[in-house]
Amino acid sequence: MPGRQHALTRRAVIAGAVGLAGGCSAPRPGRARAELLSAPPRPHTVLAALDLPGSGRQGVAGALRRLAERTESAAAGVETAVALGASLFDRAGLAALRPRQLAAMPSFPGDVLDPRRCHGDVLVQVGADTAEEAAREAEAIADDLGVRWRMSGFREAARVDAGRPVATNLFGFVEGHGNPAGAEVVRVGDRQGEPAWAIGGSYLVVRVIQFATELWNRDTEAEQERIIGRRRDGTWLDGRPAGAEPGYAADPHGRRTPLDAHVRRANPRDGSVAPLARRGYSFRGRDEQGLLFTAYQKDLASGFEAVQRRLAGERLGRYTLTVGGGYFFVPPRAGTTSWVEPLLG
Repeated sequence: MPGRQHALTRRAVIAGAVGLAGGCSAPRPGRARAELLSAPPRPHTVLAALDLPGSGRQGVAGALRRLAERTESAAAGVETAVALGASLFDRAGLAALRPRQLAAMPSFPGDVLDPRRCHGDVLVQVGADTAEEAAREAEAIADDLGVRWRMSGFREAARVDAGRPVATNLFGFVEGHGNPAGAEVVRVGDRQGEPAWAIGGSYLVVRVIQFATELWNRDTEAEQERIIGRRRDGTWLDGRPAGAEPGYAADPHGRRTPLDAHVRRANPRDGSVAPLARRGYSFRGRDEQGLLFTAYQKDLASGFEAVQRRLAGERLGRYTLTVGGGYFFVPPRAGTTSWVEPLLG
């Protein structure tokens, strides 16, 4: 297959260059962006969760270095990053270096998790301008490293609005206006008790969420907007612009924005929820469609998990079903090889 041949050829070049350079990084045909949060997401993505071969620090080290080299040598115009799962630290005997909140993602109320679509030692994310580019690069990177599960996604009508990347999901609503304006608020700081190598990284939550679109489409647009808490274009139900803060204080009884609306439950704007940088991708399969939800944060307990507790029992839950995903940790400079040695020592 052409993609496979390309992958093998590129890896052979990398291996030869590393050998000749005495262990230095191979020349890169295209610069992979090191920080996925530093620019708007690409229109297409592939998420591939891997279970690495080997065990113990030395057994895992080789696979991690190969993985980092492949992500760093991504083709021109392709964006890559690696995120680490809790099982990697157990497999490599690095439990003392595990980020303190990193664990297997639990099942929340309403979830029906398929073990075959959950967790993984590492997660590779590839972003590209076309689905074919993303798939080809993901195959080249993963190749012999043991794919546990893999999902492809796209961002429909993707654009930047008021400085925030937004896209339209398969329910017909624009999402992304509620993201923080900068990425620094979702990066781990030096006063959180995290291992030194992890400072500047970010916790990543991935959720594979199926949409009951046929059921959703039976509701009127007005009813859908009350369930979400925004109009389809992202503006607030009281007429405020999409990028403005909602007028919840002037609507304490939920006459304008229902108290059980998704956006009001998820973020009441009272400081009780830590910032999340959400990057949503739609997906369509043979017998399912929905949202690949990804969210970056510096603290899982006060971020995603706090949101999940607030969302329990929301009306939107009738139309969604989470079937997979996991918790991961994105190292600083996750699209390069520079994060490997501080971790492995």
